[in-house]
Parts: sequence; structure tokens; C-alpha cells
Amino acid sequence: MTKAIFQPPRLRREELEEGERRATWLELFFDLVFVVAIAQLAHNLHEDYSIVGLAKLAVLFIPVWWCWIGATFYDTRFDNDGLVDRLITLVQMAIVAMMAANIHHALDSSAIGFALSYIAFRSVLICQYLHAGYHVPEARGLTNWYSLGFSSSIVLWLISLFIPTPWRFLCWGVGLVIDFATPLTAGKKVVQVPPDLSHTTERIGLFTIIVLGESIVAVVGGVSGIEWNLSSIIVALLGLSITFSFWWMYFDTIDNSPLYAMKQGKMNIALTWLYSHLPLTIGLTATGVGVEKMIHGLAHDPVNMEKTLFCLSVALCMLILAGIHWTSCNIGQTKCTRILSFYRLGGAAFIIVIATSANLLSSLTIIILVAFASIIQVVFDIFNTYVEPNN
Repeated sequence: MTKAIFQPPRLRREELEEGERRATWLELFFDLVFVVAIAQLAHNLHEDYSIVGLAKLAVLFIPVWWCWIGATFYDTRFDNDGLVDRLITLVQMAIVAMMAANIHHALDSSAIGFALSYIAFRSVLICQYLHAGYHVPEARGLTNWYSLGFSSSIVLWLISLFIPTPWRFLCWGVGLVIDFATPLTAGKKVVQVPPDLSHTTERIGLFTIIVLGESIVAVVGGVSGIEWNLSSIIVALLGLSITFSFWWMYFDTIDNSPLYAMKQGKMNIALTWLYSHLPLTIGLTATGVGVEKMIHGLAHDPVNMEKTLFCLSVALCMLILAGIHWTSCNIGQTKCTRILSFYRLGGAAFIIVIATSANLLSSLTIIILVAFASIIQVVFDIFNTYVEPNN
């Protein structure tokens, strides 16, 4: 079947799709460049696994994640897999590659390069929304609103290029606040032009897979740097069990129903669910690096701060999962019951207690206890899902 060289954007309505919409090969290819960006972020944290290092991870992770979210939500509404869309996606991939190349020194010597990459990516997205609004009149209210809000943010990022730190980073922060607030205030406009929510859920899951994959890379990297014996094998399996447990906790129990509140204009509910994935993925990234630090601790026991930060990273993930479950429960869904929130809160509390005693425990003991706390969550989930009757 032949296609026209130029195909204007078209509104992809979920109810008009033939069958369930799946991620395209181009979307999966697009995700690969974010694998590189996340790997760079994890590498930075590995070099400085401390509270300051975690803060730096968050500062840089947010714009990377927001670029991915921006492209994903545009594609769910307007992607037509035409020649122009494909070329734009490849351009965006090149921009993210440049962003990843600047991550290592993004808060000092490469700050301007990182900011320019973000500005370029978001500018392309703004042009896409203006283009879509021109060809899809019914979406013009939403596209104009997004273009205005995102452009206001870009102005601040542009200003940041000409001022020194810390004012540069203040501009970044205010710009990101505007970016995040723009969809939050779009309410009725989103009701008129909702994204394909089932497809969006799949894409968010794929990004979570990317971050979990970094944890597996961390385990392999950690084990490869120490002597291969029974204790290292056991620790490697424990490290993998933490990653496997979070995969289970997320993909077997997370209820995406709050995202559907967008169709009623309840953006606070939908975006609470969506934005919760930001600290979750940051926590998972920090957890992966922490597992590697604990494995290295078999030969050289890590400093107490590293052991504490590893525990707190895992606890953060469980707390965020508890919040996501609670969001689902508060809109009357039954798939995700409040008991799941209590499971996660209990696990987080147990791990926080471990963190307070990190100076008394070896890295081996800590990873055993954290792995136990993670695995028991899966056991509880299995019991709640397959043994107990559905609530």
C-alpha cells in the first residue's frame, strides 16, 4: 500500500482504533536513546552515591523524563506514522543523544549544552503541536494551550543560557514547574481531545522496563568486578530478586484507572498517577546503583551513607507504589485495593528501620534483608490476587 509523502497530523481517537493499539517499531526505537540517557544518569550517581548525588540525579532526570512524556503524549494523539513524523522522531532521537552526551557535566561545564538540547527537543514538540492544531481544528484549543505553556518554559530555559549559577538552575526549575502545570490546567481541553489511554499506559510501562533494565545491568556490572564464588552468586541472585520483585509489584498490581480520569477533566487525579512515575523511576534508578554498591561491598564494605541511601531508595519506591495504589482506590476501583497500599507502606517502614541501623550491618546483611522485604511483597500480592477472593 502506497502512502503520500506528506500526511498531515490526524486525531487518533481510541474508540476508532481497529483493535488495541500497540507500540510501533519506531516508538520502541525511540525508547532506545532514552536507555542511553538513563545509563548516563545512573553512571553519574554511581560516581557520587550520596544525598548530593541523588539530588543531582533528580535535577537531570526530570527534564529527560519530561521530554519522553511530551513526545509520548503527542504521539498518542496525533501520530500517523508518515514520513514527516518519522523524520521528526529521528531528529528528536538525535537531540536526546546530545542531551545524554552532556549529562555527565550537565550541572557545570556542560550545562549550556544540556539546556540547549532540552530547548531544542521541546521546541520541536511545540512546532508539532502548532502543526497539529492547524490541521485538526477540534484540537486547536488544546494545542494552543500546550504551545503557550511550553513556550513560556522555553523562554526561561533560554534566559538561563546567559546567566550564571545558581540563577541558571532556578530558571530551569521554574520552567519545569510551568511545563508540569500546563497539562494540569488543561482540564476541559483534554476532555475534548483525550490521549489514547490504553496506548499511553503501555508506553509508560515500557519506560519503567527501561529503568528496571538498568538495575539488571548494575547487578551484572557489580558481580563482574568481584571474585566469582558462592557468596557472590548468592548476592547477585538477591540483587536480581529485588529487581524482579519491583517488576512484579508494578506490572501485576498497578491499576491505570486514574489515568482515565482525564476523560472527565479530572486532571489532578490523572496527573497525580502519572507524575508519581517520576519519583518512582528515579528511585528505581537509585536502587539499581545501590544494588551494585552492595555487591561491591562484599570485597570492600561501603560507607554507611551508601548503605543508608540504598535502603532509602528502595523505601522510596515502595512509598510511591503505595501512593499510586491509593490513588486508584480513591476513585472507587476494586482491582487495586487499599491492602496493597498497606503492604507497600509496611515494606517501606521495615526498610527504613534497616536504614537507621546501616552502620551496624554489613552490605551482605542489608541486601539480604532488603531482598526479603521485596520478595515478601510479591508473596503478599500473590496471596491477595490468587488466594483471597477479589474485593
